[in-house]
Amino acid sequence: MLLVFGFSAVFRTVSEGTFHCPRCGGDRAYRRRAGRRYATLFFVPAVPLNRLGEAVQCRSCRTRFGPSVLRVPTARQMAAALPAGMRAAAGLVLRAGNPAHPGARARAVEIVRGYGEDGYDDDAVEADLVLRASFLEQEVARAGAQLAVEAREWFLAQAVRIGLADGPLGERERRAAHRVAELLGLSPAHALGVILTTEGAAR
Repeated sequence: MLLVFGFSAVFRTVSEGTFHCPRCGGDRAYRRRAGRRYATLFFVPAVPLNRLGEAVQCRSCRTRFGPSVLRVPTARQMAAALPAGMRAAAGLVLRAGNPAHPGARARAVEIVRGYGEDGYDDDAVEADLVLRASFLEQEVARAGAQLAVEAREWFLAQAVRIGLADGPLGERERRAAHRVAELLGLSPAHALGVILTTEGAAR
């Protein structure tokens, strides 16, 4: 009897979702596939051999990428990160000053809504004030990772304006502003310049 031996690569889908496709330049559906080489008998995979690794394939252009491509945020994730980050920054600054001050709370609502969260209101401010500082800081850092330097400066200036809504910045508010700047990736000197400029414009 004639036996036909050979080798073949078999790929299986291990996950699916949406990613930012570098070739398409936008959010696209993907499938993540893992490959393995098999020894075949009569063209049927029979004996598993070495693993071939994983690849992410765009369902639109069919281009394959390494799994690291999934670390790049999608446009939807970026759009969600900015208002969430500003909410978090507002919470950090408000807690450092007078969180009950109506002017400061109103300024926080105005600024967060300006970042796209239309439903943000005084109840949302209250809810954010009781969140853990570590969680709020993570949200600010996530937003900062999406922003160019100029946008980080504007983000910090908006946070400072929240602190100034109840009067000149106190020491705790100033430290909170510098912490926001650090989370955004701005140097201390850069942050100081933005804070002083924003204070000067408010006088």
